[in-house]
Amino acid sequence: MADRVYIFDTTLRDGEQAPGYSMNLEEKMKMARTLELLGVDIIEAGFAISSPGDFESVRAIASVVENATVASLARALRKDIDAAWNAVKEAKKPRIHLFLATSDIHLEYKLKLTREAALERVRENVSYARSLCDDIEFSLEDATRTDLDYMCQVVQTAIECGATTINLPDTVGYAIPQEIMNMVTYVRKNVKDIDKAVISMHCHNDLGLAVANTISGIQAGARQVECTLCGIGERAGNAALEEIAMLLRTRHDVLPYETGINTKEISRSARLLSSTTGVKIFPSKAIVGANAFAHESGIHQHGMMANSRTYEIMTPESVGVSQTSLVLGKHSGQHAFSRKLAELGYTVTKEEEDRLFAEFKKTCDRKKNISDKDIVALVESTEESNAQIWSLESFVVNSGNHMDSTACICLKKDGKTYKDVAIGTGPVYASLRAVEKIIKHPFSLDDYQLQAVTERKDALGEVLVKVSDATGTYRGRGVSTDVIEASILSTLAAVNKMLTESESPMAKGRSASQMSFENDMLLGHTDKAGL
Repeated sequence: MADRVYIFDTTLRDGEQAPGYSMNLEEKMKMARTLELLGVDIIEAGFAISSPGDFESVRAIASVVENATVASLARALRKDIDAAWNAVKEAKKPRIHLFLATSDIHLEYKLKLTREAALERVRENVSYARSLCDDIEFSLEDATRTDLDYMCQVVQTAIECGATTINLPDTVGYAIPQEIMNMVTYVRKNVKDIDKAVISMHCHNDLGLAVANTISGIQAGARQVECTLCGIGERAGNAALEEIAMLLRTRHDVLPYETGINTKEISRSARLLSSTTGVKIFPSKAIVGANAFAHESGIHQHGMMANSRTYEIMTPESVGVSQTSLVLGKHSGQHAFSRKLAELGYTVTKEEEDRLFAEFKKTCDRKKNISDKDIVALVESTEESNAQIWSLESFVVNSGNHMDSTACICLKKDGKTYKDVAIGTGPVYASLRAVEKIIKHPFSLDDYQLQAVTERKDALGEVLVKVSDATGTYRGRGVSTDVIEASILSTLAAVNKMLTESESPMAKGRSASQMSFENDMLLGHTDKAGL
C-alpha cells in the first residue's frame, strides 16, 4: 500500500505575505473553505501575533473549518504561543506551529544566541506549547544551512518536549535535491526518537528547486509537505501544491505516495486565488496556466488527434479543466446553460442561475463565440455583486485625442435612478469620477488592471481594481466586451463592499475626520496612467 503524504497548505500565511497577495477576512474565509474542499490536511491560517487582523482571521477560519487541521504560526516565544493557541483553540483540530532559527548565521546575526541558549529556548517553548495543545509542529528555520549534528540535537529535544511534527525547511531556497535527501536521511538515522514525529518539508523557490527538493524530501522519508497554491510566497515563492499533487499522481510508478487532494478542484482553486488577489496566473504555469493544455504546433496537433497521450501526460479533466463539446450561443436555452455550469464545477441557486443566464444572453448579443473562459468570467464577476447597493443602468462616454473625456453615468439604487456627468483626462477616469459624484462617498483608486479573458476582436475584457477609504481597501472585478463598462462594473463591485463596510457599527463610530478623503486623490492615482 502506498505511503500517505500530508499536505500542509500555507497559502493564507506564507503565501499571503508576498507583495500583492494580501486578503481581507472575507476573502481568507472563502479561500479556507476552498482549500478544505480541495482536500488539504492542514491549513496554516496565519501568524496570529502579527496583527489584530491576522488573529481574528485565524480565529474565524478555525471556527468554520470542519475536517482539516487549522494551524497558527508562532515564534518560540510564550506571547506568540499564547496568541496562536487563543486563535486556534476552538478548531476541531488545532495545531500550534512554532519555529526558531538554528543555522549559525541566523543564531549569530539575527538572534544573537549561542547554540546552547537556542536549545534551551526550544526546550522551554515546545514544552509550554505542548501543555496547551496536543498537536505541535516545530520548525528549524534555515535547516538546510544548519550543522547536521546540532540539527539532530534540536530535533531530539523538540520531540522529547512534545513536538509531533518536525519541519526541516529550506528557508532561503539554497539546497539542491541531493542535499535535501542527505539531510533527511541523516536526521532519520541519528535522532533516536524520530519515529515519534512526522518529518515535514518546507522548500522555497529561490533557485527554482522548491518542488524538486520537496519530492526529494518525500523520497528520503518526509511525510508532510508545506506548499501554497500556485507556489505563491515570499521572494520567489514556495513549492506549488498543484505541482506536488500532480507529480505524485502522474508519476505514481516511481513515487508511490498518496495524498488526500481532490485534483479535480485544482484549477478552480487556482482561479479563485487569482480572482481574489488580482494577480494573474502566468500562462505557462505548470498544471493551472492557460497554456498548460494548449497545443498550437501542427506536429503537436497531429499527435493529439491521433492519441492525446502523445503530448499530454495528464488529462485536463484530472485537474478540473473542462473538455466538452457543448457549444453555447445566443440560441441556447437555460437548460444547456445550467448543464454547462455543472460541468464547470459551479453549484448555484435558481436565483443566481437566472441572473447569470440573463448576463450570458447579454454577452451573446455582443459575442459570436462563447467559450468556457467566458462562462467562468461571468460567474466569477457576478459573484462580486452579492452586496449590491449601486448597479449600473447606463453610460455614455465622449472621448478623443484632442479633448478631455466626458462621462455621463446613470446608476440605480433601491429602484431609483441617479445620473451625473464628470470630465477627466481619460474615459475611465471620467467614468469613475462620475460614479464618485453619484454615490457621494469619496474613495481612492489604488490599483487598476485590465486584461483580456478570451481571444479575438470580441474578447471579454476583465478589469480588477482596488479602492480604499477610511474603512480599508476593497477589490472589485468587472467583465464586459466594453472595457469602459468593465471598469465601471469593477469599481461598483468594490464600492458596494466599501459602502457595506462603512455602514457597519464599527465604521459608524469613526469620526468625520477619519472618514474624510480628498476627492482629487482619485485623480492623483489615475491621471498619470491616462485612463
